[in-house]
Amino acid sequence: MKKAIKKVLLGLLILIAVFLIIMTIYNQIALRKNKDLYETPLGEMVEVDGHNMSIYTEGEGEHTLVFMSGWGTSSPILDFKALYSRLSDENRIAVVEKFGYGFSDEIDGERDMDTILRQDREALQKAGVEAPYVLCAHSFSGYEATLWAQKYPDEVEAIVGLDMCTPNCESEETLRSNDKLLGLAKVINRFGKNTGLLRLYDLDQSGTLTDDEKKIFTEIACHVTANDTMFNEGDLDNELALIDELNASPLPTVPMIMYVSADYGGDELWVGGAQAMADASSDGQLIKLDCGHYVHDFEYERISADIKELIQGLDK
Repeated sequence: MKKAIKKVLLGLLILIAVFLIIMTIYNQIALRKNKDLYETPLGEMVEVDGHNMSIYTEGEGEHTLVFMSGWGTSSPILDFKALYSRLSDENRIAVVEKFGYGFSDEIDGERDMDTILRQDREALQKAGVEAPYVLCAHSFSGYEATLWAQKYPDEVEAIVGLDMCTPNCESEETLRSNDKLLGLAKVINRFGKNTGLLRLYDLDQSGTLTDDEKKIFTEIACHVTANDTMFNEGDLDNELALIDELNASPLPTVPMIMYVSADYGGDELWVGGAQAMADASSDGQLIKLDCGHYVHDFEYERISADIKELIQGLDK
């Protein structure tokens, strides 16, 4: 009986190994065949610090909405499309792809938030996207949006927090625990990228992208996922120093909407941090949504309607 079980297990291991080898070979062929899909930018490329950064713009209007992605989002331009496409009829839209994301270059060097903010501001200016901005920040980019409003208040007229990080959304203990898992996350994500297993995953969480856009999203993910530039953003020392910097200044008072997903709805610190932002705002509100962390992929109709109402309030 034991010998039979061992044979079955051995057979399964062989099948898995063969499958992974086939997927890896297929992935390399697909990357070469579809090279143009991840090397042909959807937006404009501007030079910052001697490297190319991708800025996507769409629409015209009196207000400019800048979309800022969460950590690890391989294609911010396509990830945010379900939301910004419902707003570009009356507003100017800009999506910033930080270094290491989307069509932007992977780079070495510092990835602290002050450096990231400087680079993003310069990229927008070089692309002709002038302030003031309504910052629409997802997850980790919430830190950047808060810092932006603190350091350059004249450039920020409102903040839309898409389940975004706030100065005190996680305890130091949680941050240190997450840091220990970062190495494992890198191994798992790179394994999925290098073997092509990412190709089996539907990256279009909104279900609104065209077949061609889905192909582009997949190729970008199989090209940039878990690169060093991305992972350097998650440096624990940088994050702890950033939190101290954010807490050294008052929270922004600009109008804002803070969305909290069901994934974090039961987290006291996460909800409390979002509520603190809303309370500090001259016209702030906290809205809990019954969906996953990528709220803009699930509740884009609701959020777009709320943003339009927010912008109408800015005009009064």
